[in-house]
Amino acid sequence: MNKFKAFVIVFILVSFKAFACLNGETKILANGVEVYHDDHKVVPKGHEFYKENFSKLISDLESAYKRTGDIDYLSDKGYVLIIQRKYDEALKLYINIEKIEPHRYSTASNIGTLYELKGENEKAYEWIKKAIKINPESHNGSEWLHLKILEAKIKNLKNISGTFLINTSFGLEKNPKTKLTSNELAILEKALYYQLNERITFIKPKDAIISVLLFELANIVKINKDDLSATEIYELSKKYGFQNELINKRIILCYEDRLHFWGTEIEKLEIKKGSIFDLDGRQLDIIVMILSLISLIFLVLLIVFFLKWKKLKKSITAS
Repeated sequence: MNKFKAFVIVFILVSFKAFACLNGETKILANGVEVYHDDHKVVPKGHEFYKENFSKLISDLESAYKRTGDIDYLSDKGYVLIIQRKYDEALKLYINIEKIEPHRYSTASNIGTLYELKGENEKAYEWIKKAIKINPESHNGSEWLHLKILEAKIKNLKNISGTFLINTSFGLEKNPKTKLTSNELAILEKALYYQLNERITFIKPKDAIISVLLFELANIVKINKDDLSATEIYELSKKYGFQNELINKRIILCYEDRLHFWGTEIEKLEIKKGSIFDLDGRQLDIIVMILSLISLIFLVLLIVFFLKWKKLKKSITAS
């Protein structure tokens, strides 16, 4: 019986490893209030802020600052104002914080972000440069990308390329390729995810820079053979306005690879069905039922991917 239980547990873990939950990032203010928790780590979806009584939260932070003199409470008040999109009020507060306690990374970074949100990109660039000097490793070491984004905005570039923004290319072939090492690719993926996740929180479609960055992130995820996430990011890139025939070719490639994957998984399950006859009758019935159910799920997914692939292929042929 123990052998049977172990088999079922291992099989389920192996079969559904692609659906495991990922731990995300959490933002907790100085007074202990959690304002968001991101459960995603591959596909940037922006922060889903918890609905709070913001007036009371700001009042609590102000009281804590008066009681302790800890500037973190005042800084977090500014963060709540940004969530509420009260950019002018937040900017005024952070400039005051800079006078009280100069050279704080969070102050410089937030001032830079606020100037960017207000469309004052030259000022934003200078404050983000200052933030990087204070703490080059913060924001997952991704602020170099923030500067490139601001540079593109300042230059008012019309046809922004991924090469300009991330200083590398994944080619023009159907299958994205890279000369970067695995470590370099992982660092770039983390930087893209972080910057995109922040931006998507406040900037809705369409946006040219976000669309390009999403396309490049999807290329990395595709190289890492995560076709489900890559497809989702490619589609999000199109939603933000990315227009290039290459993106459709790579979406088709993701569907083709997933079709192959599901087909292989169904074959494996059929083989497993034929290799469990050393179990007793009741155990055999249960395990066959489980395998049949999973086979059905895989088959449905196979059909879904095939239909999507066929539809996209047809639309490209028509164009």
